[in-house]
Amino acid sequence: MFAARLICWGALLTALCGTVVGFADDWPQWGGPQRDLAWREKGIVKELKTKDLLPRVWSTPIGSGYAGPAVANGKVFVMDRSADGERVLCLNADTGKEIWKHEYAARYTVSYPLGPRCTPTVDDGRVFTVGAMGHFFCFNETSGDVLWQKTFVVDFGTRLPTWGMVHAPLIDGNQVIILVGGQNALVVSFDKVTGQELWRALDDREIGYAPPMIFTFGQHRQLIIWHPSAITSLDPANGQRNWQVPYQVRSGLTVMTPRQVGNRLFVASFYNGPRMIEVADDGKSARVVWSGKSDSEQRTDGLHPIIMTPVFDGSYIYGIDSYGHLRCLDATNGQRKWETLDATGQGRWWNCFLVPHEDRFFLHNEQGELLIAKLTPAGYQEISRAKLVEPTQPIQRRMTVWSHPAFAMKSVFARNDKEIVRVSLAE
Repeated sequence: MFAARLICWGALLTALCGTVVGFADDWPQWGGPQRDLAWREKGIVKELKTKDLLPRVWSTPIGSGYAGPAVANGKVFVMDRSADGERVLCLNADTGKEIWKHEYAARYTVSYPLGPRCTPTVDDGRVFTVGAMGHFFCFNETSGDVLWQKTFVVDFGTRLPTWGMVHAPLIDGNQVIILVGGQNALVVSFDKVTGQELWRALDDREIGYAPPMIFTFGQHRQLIIWHPSAITSLDPANGQRNWQVPYQVRSGLTVMTPRQVGNRLFVASFYNGPRMIEVADDGKSARVVWSGKSDSEQRTDGLHPIIMTPVFDGSYIYGIDSYGHLRCLDATNGQRKWETLDATGQGRWWNCFLVPHEDRFFLHNEQGELLIAKLTPAGYQEISRAKLVEPTQPIQRRMTVWSHPAFAMKSVFARNDKEIVRVSLAE
């Protein structure tokens, strides 16, 4: 009897310990588990322990590129540029050692040809990647075998955007949805297992760079496509249009991930500024509630981000403006509450990524620093900062890193053009 109880208690403790040890979020796609660029893991440090270079769990050499990593099932997936084209790398998340890689030819004709731009999407044993020149792959997650592939320029006549293909694949049930940019095929849905086309929708002379997103407004799930001439809502089941709000964006710079709270949707572009949109209760129409008054990135009144996605919490909006100012806007009218350069620097296209975590934010600026700060309507309160990676990309006569990190396994995974690193942020 005593031995049996010991076995039962041992089994229970093993189960509990396994649960505790295994309780760690992945970051399996652009924006993390919920595709909203928020980090929800518990047991994370309240402040950084050093002001110098953060100690690595591991560092692995990598080629150039803008693509952020995805972390899922004990693996890290990332893309870089090789001598002959592009590569997809799969690394062990615990050690940084290579598990598999796939290299393919890709002759660049896009501006800023430093490498791929798109974070891989991991789902149900498959990895979906999009290269800068429109090579779309579905890999077996474990072996790296190509399950199916598309070449957008060849298969759809895609007109590549100036800065290459960026759009992170979106999984919805049995389909993978991606911006393609062909004629009447701005957005295409594929069967995620076979690669068979399920539906296609929309046309625009430019593709833009914003990822497709699915939000629920009231009782209505809607696929939001922000493209350079409009914000369009589609039925994710078949691509049929629900509503469309015109918004002509200069240079095709639809970049940020659209943000939703309740029945409101927020977007903002580098040249043309912000728009707050309200969706009707029946989900069949939408209107602009307020918009920025400036179409100049130099004389901005609201928020004109270039790369980063602002945070919209329902009442306030936090984001980086065109020349590096971190700003807070009143979400009811777009009026500025405050701005600061403390988290960044000042210059054209200056960038910093904001990731909310509990009552504070993790910020990764283009100088390669990681910051912890509180952002409230009252102002910016920095808690700590340290060096995460070295900036290696020359932009506007300064060195930068423009790759969004992944936050998973109580760690941050970040890359520049020389290395990808894991740094523990466990409490």
